[in-house]
Amino acid sequence: MDNSRSTRHKKKKKKKRGLRRFLTVLVLLVIAAGAYVYFQYKQGLSEALDGAGKEKAASYDFNGKLPNNGQINVLLLGSDSRGEKHSRTDSILIAHYNQNTHEPKLVSIMRDSYVDVPGHGKQKINAAFAFGGPELLRKTIEENFGININYYSIVDFKGFPKIVDTIAPDGIKVNVPHDMSSGIDMTLHKGEQTLHGKQLLGYVRFRHDNMSDFGRVQRQQEVLGKLKDKATEINNVVKLPKILGMTAPYIDTNIDTKTMLILGKDVITGQAKSVDKLRIPLDGTFENERIPGIGAVLAVDLEKNKAALQQFLSSSK
Repeated sequence: MDNSRSTRHKKKKKKKRGLRRFLTVLVLLVIAAGAYVYFQYKQGLSEALDGAGKEKAASYDFNGKLPNNGQINVLLLGSDSRGEKHSRTDSILIAHYNQNTHEPKLVSIMRDSYVDVPGHGKQKINAAFAFGGPELLRKTIEENFGININYYSIVDFKGFPKIVDTIAPDGIKVNVPHDMSSGIDMTLHKGEQTLHGKQLLGYVRFRHDNMSDFGRVQRQQEVLGKLKDKATEINNVVKLPKILGMTAPYIDTNIDTKTMLILGKDVITGQAKSVDKLRIPLDGTFENERIPGIGAVLAVDLEKNKAALQQFLSSSK
């Protein structure tokens, strides 16, 4: 009887020692993984800055609510600033991601859409950024379309080529519909070709043709979708922290690194599905008008577009 109790006691002690060893190893692995992520991130940041400068921190107040039910909305902006403090936005997009279904969606809002800007009356929607930064633009989108935006991210167009070349070092294949040169400081010739950072920036910013901003928005969605696909070719998730570090100096955002790693992991490991796209306003839901003191605008049927946008973001494949 005593031998039986002694044997059970020894077994319990052995199990406890084994559990302690396992927990110790687990803690060490977590610490090592955290250190690896940190140093990879810093290495990428250092390479981006060539060993000088500081990481760009979020520079705007933004009061978006925290994501709900695993659904995240990020306001993606590209500024047409030439150094002035209060510039209008060159691009307005909403990037939506459902962490439960792994469905990414991309909405482009035409910058000349004529909407109510809180505190400023009827204006082009891109004026909201000039009046009050991404926070006022967030309020404008919520008031006109009933969509809650959780985060913002502003891409410095000077850094766009670096971001492209980091994610897609072999370039992005596109079909240039016609020669492009006006306003982009280069000439892109008609035809299918592979473009790298600076060329791709010219491709997405060109708007001097018969499609004007509509063609530019279409090309922006095309390129963002292809960049997402290129990211999935980086088939090793360990590269993600370095990529985030290399792109950090060119992006002003309030998205925390943890959330970026979670979203980036889904993209790079191939969990994220293909990108669904929408443009607001929809065809047939706006009129071209000219407003004294404001200029050419898109007079939008807000109710139709609000319903379409909400349906698009809430639906699942």
